[in-house]
Amino acid sequence: MERKDSQSSQGEIARILVEFLEVAITSVVFLKGIYPPGAFERRKYMNLVVHRARHPELRDYIHSAVSGLLPFIQKGLVERVAVIFFNGDNIPVERFMFKLNVNQSYGSRVEEADLEFSLRSFFIKLPVAEPLTKALPQNCRWEITAYFRSLPQACTSKDAESWIPTDTKQWQQPPLITPIKSMSSQPLSVQLYLEHPSLSEPKA
Repeated sequence: MERKDSQSSQGEIARILVEFLEVAITSVVFLKGIYPPGAFERRKYMNLVVHRARHPELRDYIHSAVSGLLPFIQKGLVERVAVIFFNGDNIPVERFMFKLNVNQSYGSRVEEADLEFSLRSFFIKLPVAEPLTKALPQNCRWEITAYFRSLPQACTSKDAESWIPTDTKQWQQPPLITPIKSMSSQPLSVQLYLEHPSLSEPKA
């Protein structure tokens, strides 16, 4: 019985986290102004006004990428989820990192209201953090990347087939890190921070 309770807790935590990430990633993309404001509509989430992508392809990309992580978050395999912005040479210029830690042994019932109260502070902090971000160059693009603690086996998991290893260029020097917000509760910890290339990073 305890095992079943633990599994249902993991499922509930993962569901709340995936929903949060979908809204948070959309908020990051809106914040960076990579699309015109008309590409988004205002919605209520966690009793706050947030933005939702109007364009079906943009909305579906974010939704399918994040919801595809659900089984891996449940198993504790996902360490970080990043929104990466690239310049025209395909080199990262800025990364928004969500570092996740779900307590796999947490067996108590999850208080959804408490968890959401902790997570909603990210949406309050994000617009305030805009001055810490960098202006994006022309012809930039972006993508969602997940960093796994261990790689899921494609041969044993159908979910793993939708995730492919990335050939994204990496910085040669350790990045400059700017914390934005963190929360820590019994079942879940989330950190959001910015990564920028080091000043000593070789230029392309």
